[in-house]
Amino acid sequence: QVQLVESGGGLVQAGGSLRLSCAASGRTINTITIGWFRQPPGKEREFVAAINWSGTSTNYADSVKGRFTISRGDDKTAAYLQMNSLKPEDTAVYYCNRGPSIGTIPNRVFDAWGQGTQVTVFS
Repeated sequence: QVQLVESGGGLVQAGGSLRLSCAASGRTINTITIGWFRQPPGKEREFVAAINWSGTSTNYADSVKGRFTISRGDDKTAAYLQMNSLKPEDTAVYYCNRGPSIGTIPNRVFDAWGQGTQVTVFS
């Protein structure tokens, strides 16, 4: 059983930045695709970004392209989401999960959702 733990959320003014972290317990995540997702208040969870196991390929939702960057740690046991130029519409609970590939992870993930980390952007 893999448990993914998200951290790094907070309260930030529009235009600011945050860096989210995703770490795994129970098993390493260095051989699998990792994705970030978010659930805005009152809305469905949506895909944000994904990175393959080697860190050489990424996939982003159109709404975050050019502002968010997904990456993996050097030992590939953690994944990160650097969020720049934040907007109030980025306010959401952010989650990470494992999936089969950067193309399919928007529709298929492997693990139960964790607690997530709250990101609140105010104008």
